[in-house]
Amino acid sequence: MSPRQIAGRSFYLLFHAPAGAMRRFFADGGPFEQHRTEMGRRAMEAAAFDLPPPSVDAKAEPLPVHLLTGTRFWYQTVFCLHSFSTQAGRPLAPAIYDDGSLTPKQGEVLARLFPLTRFISRKETVAKLDRLLPRTHFPFLRERWDNYPNLRKLIDPHLDSTGWKLVLDSDLLFFHRPDLLTTWLDLPTTPLHAIDVQRSYGYTDALLASLVPHPLADRVNVGLCGLCSEALDWSHLELLSRTLIERERTSYYLEQALVALFLAGRPCVAAPYAEYTTLPNEEEACARRAVMHHYVAGSKRWYFQQNWRHCLPVANA
Repeated sequence: MSPRQIAGRSFYLLFHAPAGAMRRFFADGGPFEQHRTEMGRRAMEAAAFDLPPPSVDAKAEPLPVHLLTGTRFWYQTVFCLHSFSTQAGRPLAPAIYDDGSLTPKQGEVLARLFPLTRFISRKETVAKLDRLLPRTHFPFLRERWDNYPNLRKLIDPHLDSTGWKLVLDSDLLFFHRPDLLTTWLDLPTTPLHAIDVQRSYGYTDALLASLVPHPLADRVNVGLCGLCSEALDWSHLELLSRTLIERERTSYYLEQALVALFLAGRPCVAAPYAEYTTLPNEEEACARRAVMHHYVAGSKRWYFQQNWRHCLPVANA
């Protein structure tokens, strides 16, 4: 790591990490609610092993989707895919990018529920990285890939590939028909993204504006992100990463900033916030009016305590 990166990491560990932990403590409702949330999380993981295959039209065209997962998140991946397939009424053909921690038993559950699953091992991905993004020419992308897993959602599905791909975060649940997504997957022509609850790019507006000739969309969220693989210029993404990090340090939102920069000035399908909701509040979490929830930050409380249970088949609920 460079001296600037070391300084940035130290600043994060000494200031941002403790401050963030305190904010999460209060956002999560204190120790009693945190305990309830953890108990719900454990129950969700246990339930993932016993889910039956989703009820779908077996003759319908499978929907291809891409997710990064591992042993910490595999059960969330299961519920995301299961609820999506159930609400769409169609089988899925998931590409699962293993972060290297997925166990055989966890993989067996995914393969049983979604027989068209294709697993891409960490070994395969690293070999592709070494061949196409060597550290000597892409030091910032490679360092961030090593230490910032979010960036893998951008790199792993699209590197050395062609065509359109919809990449999903695992902490999504679907409660109604996702017609926008199925229509896009059947005939993608422009990028697709979710809308964030607020602008979250991790860098100053002035720096971001200096890097592209067009204004950035205000609240791009990459929990849903549909891109065309061959449109991504890895040398340019390396330059953008280097510029952002050298000028304003690393950020948890680097991946989102890079996608927002890439999409600037391009026509896009923006999933309406009221239907594809990031960070649902308590009212929406209970009502589940939206097609989809993306459970980030404080909304994980509703995710683990209650809402995954609404995605269980009726016989198991």
